[in-house]
Amino acid sequence: MYVNLRIMNSVLKMIIEEARIRFLWIFICFVFTLLTCYCFSEEFVFLLAKPFLVLRIEKPSFICTQMTEALKTYMQISLSFALFFCFPFFSYQIWCFVIPSCYKTQRVQWTKLFYLSVISFLLVFFLIYYCVVPIIWNFLFTLNTTSTNLLHIQLQPKIYDYILLTVRILFVSSICSQVPVFMIFLIESKRISVKTCIKNRRSFLFFSVLIAAFLTPPDIWFQFLCVLPIYGVIELAIFYAFIWQISQDKIADRSNMET
Repeated sequence: MYVNLRIMNSVLKMIIEEARIRFLWIFICFVFTLLTCYCFSEEFVFLLAKPFLVLRIEKPSFICTQMTEALKTYMQISLSFALFFCFPFFSYQIWCFVIPSCYKTQRVQWTKLFYLSVISFLLVFFLIYYCVVPIIWNFLFTLNTTSTNLLHIQLQPKIYDYILLTVRILFVSSICSQVPVFMIFLIESKRISVKTCIKNRRSFLFFSVLIAAFLTPPDIWFQFLCVLPIYGVIELAIFYAFIWQISQDKIADRSNMET
């Protein structure tokens, strides 16, 4: 009994030491990336402002109404891009920490989900950045810029509000891209069944509305635009689960016939 306790304590110390080392590497990588992103913050401002610059404006520009607004903008951009660039390294460190304790089948499953997550994230991110964000800003610009004989309204966007809204849109789209991966994981690990998903579609719709309420500004149109992709990818995940269940049943029937 005493020997088993000593072995357990030594293993626990090794796990804590490995977690401490990996956390230290993550912290060093994040700090270094944050400082690097701050040095190139103006270039990142241009990348985020590029969807707005394609609008038909004679002299596209942003305004600052506070002395610290430019600093807050640069810090917000640096933090966002640092998290974006460091996320693969974070995932790799967590992967190296968790994967030794998994079986071979679990490793194959986690590897498939990891590649699916990366592909889904990249597709949704570039689709939102190159297609959706310019459409949103074109709609908002035409809505806030009018000219009549009695009143003239012209949009003068603040740089911090623009950057914050753009980052929020990209963040929400990134969260939406991981919803089908999470659904596929739950279904393939048999934590939920296909029948349960089909029966609880109303709950999924309420869940989508709840996520949109937390992640989007208090505007009905933004919440509606956020609900549609979240619930849409959940429906696609349920459709994939239905096909996967049929294929699993066929494989099980073939194995039973062979035996």
